Amino acid sequence: MRAGEFEDGSRVVRAKIDMASPNITLRDPIIYRIKRAPHYRTGNQWVIYPMYDFAHCLSDSIEKITHSICTLEFENNRPLYDWFVEQVIEKDRPRQIEFARLNLSYTVLSKRRLIELVSRGDVSGWDDPRMPTIAGMRRRGYTPEAIRAFCERIGVAKNDSIVDIALLEHCVREDLNERAPRAMAVLRPLRVVIDNYPEGQVEEFDCQNHPQNPAMGSRKIPFSRDLYIEQEDFMEKAPKKFFRLTPGREVRLRYGYFVKCVNAVKDPKTGEVVEVHCTYDPQTRSGFAPDGRKVDATIHWVSAAHSLPAEVRLYDRLFSVANPMEGGSDFTEHLNPTSLEILASSRVEPALAKASPGSRYQFERLGYFCVDSAAGGLVFNRTVTLRDAWAKIAEKGKK
Repeated sequence: MRAGEFEDGSRVVRAKIDMASPNITLRDPIIYRIKRAPHYRTGNQWVIYPMYDFAHCLSDSIEKITHSICTLEFENNRPLYDWFVEQVIEKDRPRQIEFARLNLSYTVLSKRRLIELVSRGDVSGWDDPRMPTIAGMRRRGYTPEAIRAFCERIGVAKNDSIVDIALLEHCVREDLNERAPRAMAVLRPLRVVIDNYPEGQVEEFDCQNHPQNPAMGSRKIPFSRDLYIEQEDFMEKAPKKFFRLTPGREVRLRYGYFVKCVNAVKDPKTGEVVEVHCTYDPQTRSGFAPDGRKVDATIHWVSAAHSLPAEVRLYDRLFSVANPMEGGSDFTEHLNPTSLEILASSRVEPALAKASPGSRYQFERLGYFCVDSAAGGLVFNRTVTLRDAWAKIAEKGKK
């Protein structure tokens, strides 16, 4: 077999155990087979390869593994594992223990399924931020501490179950809330012109990088006559409970002045609002009005002249159903068509000009984002939104 004298599948090597054993895995199992396939390390040097059940315990022993943690489907194979250990391993004998595998909602963890997603081109590769791989989670902005906290919370079990991915998102959000510095970014820009603000004048607001952690320092944000706000923060004909910018209403700009909407300029062809005109109250720089009046909303912004162009990738759950493997149908039918949205015209504050790959930030009012480590320029991947669905689920469960 080793010399390559036989065809693939024509010969095997078996372990002589017991063909009458009630456990089928002990009925003289195959331990070597012929397979002419290149190996990623040894090339075509070998034409025989060991079967998994034989190689499993040997590699565990070689690597000094004391406890080999397997999923429940390997429980029937444990007697074979123990037999090989007793027969061929004299010291450093490992032990196999089975637990239920981790199943996460709205994703798949099977390597075969993940390979299929990569080969089909449904994702950009193994490091796609939607993939449940170490490389993917790193690009997504997940921290090791958040993943460890998640594992500690779910523990291990003997029964198969599906863990809600919202719990993982909650752990990530909880960790990043403590460590991620704050920044302002506008994902879908809408120009705002403050008509009574002196043209050419620029002010700077001193802002803390983290409101609860002064040790993170501060940064300066430029303010000018022309700004960008989120498109969703303006509505020409607003419903009753819309408290953001609309004609005749006053709002506060984050860290800045009170502004009041005067009118909106529309594109004559499409009818879409392309520019909003406002006036500001110079007495409200502190965020408070001297006459004691209050506003119902605070919106974020960036200076049009000083902000930086950036690409923002909004990642969401990979599948549109909680259990894509349920029912035996093709799991790719449940791929979420909106799991990735690319915004090429976003704007971020100038302090992010030197953001290094892998840096994580909380974009105020928007969520947590990470500088993409595999893309050039300012590209931010959304790690997780600010809304914590799991906290509401947990609270509902307590009640």
